[in-house]
Amino acid sequence: MKKNILVIVAHPDDEILGCGATLAKLARNNHKVHCLITAEGITSRNDSNRKKHLNDLQKATLASSKIIKFSSVQSLKLPDNRLYSVDFLKIAKTYEKIINILKPRIIFTHHPGDLNLDHEIVNRAVLTATRPIAKTYIKKILTFETPSSTEWNFDTAKSFIPNYFENVEKFMKYKLKALKAYKSEMRPFPHPRSVENIKALAKFRGSTVGYKYAEAFRLVREIKD
Repeated sequence: MKKNILVIVAHPDDEILGCGATLAKLARNNHKVHCLITAEGITSRNDSNRKKHLNDLQKATLASSKIIKFSSVQSLKLPDNRLYSVDFLKIAKTYEKIINILKPRIIFTHHPGDLNLDHEIVNRAVLTATRPIAKTYIKKILTFETPSSTEWNFDTAKSFIPNYFENVEKFMKYKLKALKAYKSEMRPFPHPRSVENIKALAKFRGSTVGYKYAEAFRLVREIKD
């Protein structure tokens, strides 16, 4: 059965870093995969040419979305790394409105223990917007790890401990191609946001469950009809 799938992230490229191969897999299995990006991703940086770089990043998002085969991509264009300055209820209600339009069966979002504060706020807003009311159409919520954020929080109480894995052996190539579209956001090895590390992480997660490549998630909630 075809499903509507929604990934809600803080910044452009988080959707690919976190679960790009899984989203490509779902899209190629004829599900409608939608992407919602919360912040614009540039203005927190010391950048003398912000307007051009913001435009370039928006182009990269569209190019990447075509590789993954998203059915739609929306950006709220809220201030980068300053979501704390936006009324929390406004974010949650905006998510709720979009969720009510798309009616996704599955939602992917950030792990709540990420070092990046925007990621934490997005996670809380998603859970607030998806309170399990009667006859909810949301049947599964999964959180993902984001290289250069999840592993940089050394508070063990907030560690990412996956309990759900997707075999992405046939779809890792789409994730890597989509990340190349985000070349301004990638970094050279040994940075966590390097192609080499992202492949190594997928191999590690794959070896955990007996596959060549996998993406790992934390299952927040699943409702069985």
